[in-house]
Amino acid sequence: MSTTTLAVLVPLLPFLGAVAGLLLGRSAPGFVRPLAILPTLAAAVLAVTVAVRQGGGQPISTATELTPTGSVPIDLSLYIDGFAALVAVLVGVVATCVQLYSTAYLREDPRYPSYAALVSLFTSAMLLVVYSGDLMVLLVGWEVMGICSYFLVGHYWETEAARSASLKAFLVTKLGDVPFLIGLFALATDAGSFRITKILGTVAAGGLDHPTLIALLLLAGVAGKSAQFPLHTWLPDAMAGPTPVSALIHAATMVAAGVYFIARLLPVFAASAAALVVMAAMAAVTMVGSALAALAQDDIKRVLAYSTIGQLAYMTGALAVGDRGAAVFHLLSHGAFKALLFLGAGVIIHAAGTNSLAAMSRMDGLAKRIPDAFWTMTIALLALAAIPPFAGFFSKEAVLVAAEQTATGHSDLAPATAGWLVLIAGVLTALLTAAYAARLWLMAFRGRGAAAPDHGKEPFAMTGVLWLLAIPSVAFGLAADSIADWFDGRALTPTVATSVLGTGAAVIGAMLTYALWQRATAKTAAGVGAAVAVPAAVAAAESAAETPEVAEVTHDHPAVPAGPAADPGKALLGPLYPHAADGFHLDAVYDRLFVRPVRGAAGLVRFLDREVVDTYVRGAGSGTRLLGGLVRRAQTGNVQSYLSALLAGAVVLAIATAVLANVNAGS
Repeated sequence: MSTTTLAVLVPLLPFLGAVAGLLLGRSAPGFVRPLAILPTLAAAVLAVTVAVRQGGGQPISTATELTPTGSVPIDLSLYIDGFAALVAVLVGVVATCVQLYSTAYLREDPRYPSYAALVSLFTSAMLLVVYSGDLMVLLVGWEVMGICSYFLVGHYWETEAARSASLKAFLVTKLGDVPFLIGLFALATDAGSFRITKILGTVAAGGLDHPTLIALLLLAGVAGKSAQFPLHTWLPDAMAGPTPVSALIHAATMVAAGVYFIARLLPVFAASAAALVVMAAMAAVTMVGSALAALAQDDIKRVLAYSTIGQLAYMTGALAVGDRGAAVFHLLSHGAFKALLFLGAGVIIHAAGTNSLAAMSRMDGLAKRIPDAFWTMTIALLALAAIPPFAGFFSKEAVLVAAEQTATGHSDLAPATAGWLVLIAGVLTALLTAAYAARLWLMAFRGRGAAAPDHGKEPFAMTGVLWLLAIPSVAFGLAADSIADWFDGRALTPTVATSVLGTGAAVIGAMLTYALWQRATAKTAAGVGAAVAVPAAVAAAESAAETPEVAEVTHDHPAVPAGPAADPGKALLGPLYPHAADGFHLDAVYDRLFVRPVRGAAGLVRFLDREVVDTYVRGAGSGTRLLGGLVRRAQTGNVQSYLSALLAGAVVLAIATAVLANVNAGS
């Protein structure tokens, strides 16, 4: 079978699995799990085969005209270079892990059939984005992912939190999609085609008439899809959905699509130095802001959500300095350890009965109850903190190396300003990342208080997936040299300067957090004498961290002592803590700047429509009814009255005629 045929089957198989799952979910429930797992697993195997055959050599490109448009044609095309081949492998592997994990995590969920089908459709849409060689076909996958995220985030639709989160995710990403669509049409108009190969050829020949405008329009769509400032606020709220969905969205689909899109069309953005500086500034603000917010979150999934925003900003920063190899390298590395972190968090929630770090910090021995999650999450957090030799160290160093080379003038791919912005923000974020990773680990696994509940060993479908994802979280960075051909042949090895900066910052952040945690623990222990046992759900509710998922997938809530939690984040952030916990009040700012004015304008339009326009409409109807009423009064049915009126009218007409005749005769 040809490589092209295999590539076509990669997105097609999960799509067929989704259709079959939706059709057979109720009538044949025994087929739901096989239809969820087998097509996705087959797609992952085929993606690996395509990557091996592509081998980092010449891109695989083929196309056939989908439909004549009369102007810019739309082609059904494939364009698979080394980046596309590796990203497709990531999507297939993570999606397979999520489907396997979900069979145990949501085993009692009555809506599992539709959930599994939507996950398969989500996977198919992302694979279409990855392999597509035509921007309009890519847009189809881009928008299908938005629809799937709406339904999956709103999986627990009975609750207001899930409904609001799904709607917010949909609307915020659509807000970015409007300029994105305009940018696509402008780009295709300048290039005369939606084909990626022709667009890149046009850019190389200097054929873009408005490169800055096009780049900024496209960047707005990427900011929405990849949750970058200022359109990042939807992603933390999207944690209202099931944890496996969070793993899929954060690691391999949706938010990765925006970064991948820029990497795919990087020459378009590189044609405008101003656009690269804007992208670097956006990445720098997002990195630092999200890391600060992660330090103040109590919900374990919200910590990871803000972490994802920051790590995506690293990738965006690498693209802003013109190095798509470093960006995609970090995308792949991050996909492995972030999927592991979310799925591990699901095991913790499943065992502890809460997603509140404050509640977990008042449980003793949770790590011993779930050793698989403890060890694998430790690996993933070390990778997130970029501690050598874990995968995150190598991929994050690749970003810092690219920024350092641009800042010092050793690379002319982007302005030096962009390099300095990314480098400074990247080193600072490395410190903060290690700090919130250490905080999460200490509060979740080193709690002190009542004994954590023992519900027995977690299902193998959940723990086995964790160990599978732990392998690339450890070893992927070490394999960078062996897969260099897939990254345009460029070396991705760290330098001494950036290694010292990045690792030193991470070690300082982790050690400082540990010291502050010890002090906070001592203070908490000193005042814990009056504590009484209460349900963990009550303790978690203090931070408003409970979600409908907790009640859905956990056992009975354990008893933990109430009282203050040993949180080093409060000491690290000081007076900034409550503001960071609320995401720096951006939702409130947007509410006042946009939501309230729009609602006010809508109220004015409603008033004008009801009280002005409708008044004229009602007046026209009332006038007609009044006239009809007057005429109806004249219709008495009395013939003598009719004849009298006719005679009177004739007399009036005769008199009027005579008068007019005399007037005319006199003149």
